[in-house]
Amino acid sequence: MHKVSMPQSIIERVVARRGREHVFDNIDPGKTALVVIDMQNAFMLPGVAHSLCPMAEKIVPNINRLAAALRATGGAVVWIKTTFTADALRDWSTYFDMVTPEQGKRRIAALTADSKGHELWSGLDVKASDLIVEKNRFSAFIQGSSNLAQVLRSRGLDTVLITGTVTNVCCESTARDAMMLNFRTIMISDGNAAVTDEDHNASLCAFYLTFGDVMSTDAVIACLEQNARKLTAAE
Repeated sequence: MHKVSMPQSIIERVVARRGREHVFDNIDPGKTALVVIDMQNAFMLPGVAHSLCPMAEKIVPNINRLAAALRATGGAVVWIKTTFTADALRDWSTYFDMVTPEQGKRRIAALTADSKGHELWSGLDVKASDLIVEKNRFSAFIQGSSNLAQVLRSRGLDTVLITGTVTNVCCESTARDAMMLNFRTIMISDGNAAVTDEDHNASLCAFYLTFGDVMSTDAVIACLEQNARKLTAAE
């Protein structure tokens, strides 16, 4: 698991701007979605992965705990899968210009639908009632990447918990765009995985300063359960 480090100076700047350390600790479970980014063999399975993140396997238990908590308190679980299509060679040619031809071929092979790499990691607790959304860019929310925003809004969901891999690319990109689209957004500090602790912490700090909240798995589950009890008592 990553050694999470949030400098006190960052926390103080957030508190000065927002008035408290965790501005979204009052989340409504029934309006909340756990969004799990790219926990696929293409990023996790040695020999298949085109871009291996060894830390991703370590966050699986926390993702499964969060998924169970969301289901139990009335929220939703959404598994996001990156999918390669031939259109990307034209519409996202910039990406392929920035990697070697060999790396581009490995990405295509790993993320093509129905391939081993495209499959979700076997240790994830995926239920039939969960949602699966495919994306074709780093961010699941950027225009043309997926229909995630519509899927969430059609279900009355306005809050997203971002987990998955890698923290500083697809997860942060999705989280930033979620906030830009007016979703209350929380990145889970021990539910995201990057290649290094430095990458992970820098991403969380940058997001926390301006775009949303950063909370641990335990803290979020406690909020979900507490708020679910309050809503039940008020009925």
